[in-house]
Amino acid sequence: MTNNTTKQPTPDHIDSLAPNQIFVFGSNLAGQHAGGAAWAAFNKFGAVWGQGVGLQGQCYAIPTMQGPVSTIKPYVDEFIRFAAQHPEYEFLVTRIGCGIAGFKDKEIAPLFAAASDLENVALPESFIEILQA
Repeated sequence: MTNNTTKQPTPDHIDSLAPNQIFVFGSNLAGQHAGGAAWAAFNKFGAVWGQGVGLQGQCYAIPTMQGPVSTIKPYVDEFIRFAAQHPEYEFLVTRIGCGIAGFKDKEIAPLFAAASDLENVALPESFIEILQA
């Protein structure tokens, strides 16, 4: 098991990415990247308008706008499997679902518990604190 204190958390503000870094953001199923981190993903990192799930450009979209936390979990699980299969990438997970979607960190962070064991996944500081509590 990885000790999260040895990994750097996702930076609060991401303006650029190294070639192997992937910006992980909250999306909507329609892929209308019009606000928040989704807007940044679309304008800076190659998110595809109309694609609400998965790898696109230097981004990975996780839908967060379709219902309760239980509807987000399958997409997070899919992301964790993808990240585990792609150690060549470093995934920078933003506070998905905690902006426009309106969820609290304490609701979303537990979905990423298995991701905290992956060396190539950085989580937001707030998620790390919740997972270590």
